[in-house]
Amino acid sequence: FVGNSTYLDDHGPPPQKVLPFPSQVVYNRVGKCGSRTVVLLLRILSEKHGFNLVTSDIHNKTRLTKNEQASMELIKNISTAEQPYLFTRHVHFLNFSRFGGDQPVYINIIRDPVNRFLSNYFFRRFGDWRGEQNHMIRTPSMRQEERYLDINVCILENYPECSNPRLFYIIPYFCGQHPRCREPGEWALERAKLNVNENFLLVGILEELEDVLLLLERFLPHYFKDVLSIYKNPEHRKLGNLTVTVKKTVPSPEAIQVLYQRMRYEYEFYYYVKEQFHLLKRKFGLKSHIRKPHPRPEFFIPSPLETEEPIDDEEDDEKWLEDIYKR
Repeated sequence: FVGNSTYLDDHGPPPQKVLPFPSQVVYNRVGKCGSRTVVLLLRILSEKHGFNLVTSDIHNKTRLTKNEQASMELIKNISTAEQPYLFTRHVHFLNFSRFGGDQPVYINIIRDPVNRFLSNYFFRRFGDWRGEQNHMIRTPSMRQEERYLDINVCILENYPECSNPRLFYIIPYFCGQHPRCREPGEWALERAKLNVNENFLLVGILEELEDVLLLLERFLPHYFKDVLSIYKNPEHRKLGNLTVTVKKTVPSPEAIQVLYQRMRYEYEFYYYVKEQFHLLKRKFGLKSHIRKPHPRPEFFIPSPLETEEPIDDEEDDEKWLEDIYKR
């Protein structure tokens, strides 16, 4: 067909979009560890850098059903997103390669376990500065006596909310979907550490968030370039202040010691991650400008407390962001 040449004849196929590496990132965010702040930053960054931010409408289902079909469906849905993508949801670690998918790069942030627990305890009851009635919408069925339950009574009198397994919260996000990942113990702890080493590009510490953002910008520039300047922007800081939990009170030293005892494995994991994070910071020349750390608590392992299965009561992270963007 001389004389009828096409673009393909003369130039070959049009060039494919060159994807940065990695082009598949999962942020399986841990509840009450600064994730709403980071999701707000990601909204801005996805517009700025043109990556696909995939958020989930499901906020209270960190564990999938025993039927592995659920895992396969979620992995399939994530894997078919347009790349480069960053998927974020409150969900325990998923092994994509086990179900035939490409294993994405994982990132996450954790915080001091007692502080995380206290933030969640008061947030569920009283919300934050975004609205006085926030907590009523979030926990409408909570009885008044439960809403105003003194934190010391909850801890010292072994209420389920302040006992294991409810306190075993951070480790399952890194251990995974296996039922044993929800049982406080060495098995879940060691599996979580292994996954951090093998599957997570970075697990940061909320207490050093600016350094976390600096390292994310260094490791994933096509997602996080300029993140620190956006975070430090006064307008963004104003929005961030709306997410501070209100009416927080500090438990008695006796109650905190009891929490430390119950959260032994959570603290072992937290300090392991913190040490790894500080090694990474030193490797890239970041110095820690933080106060002298508190001495590690002495752990006295109490006999396991028989309590009902924990209920995941995650906050609706996306709703308030959508409201802000509609203004």
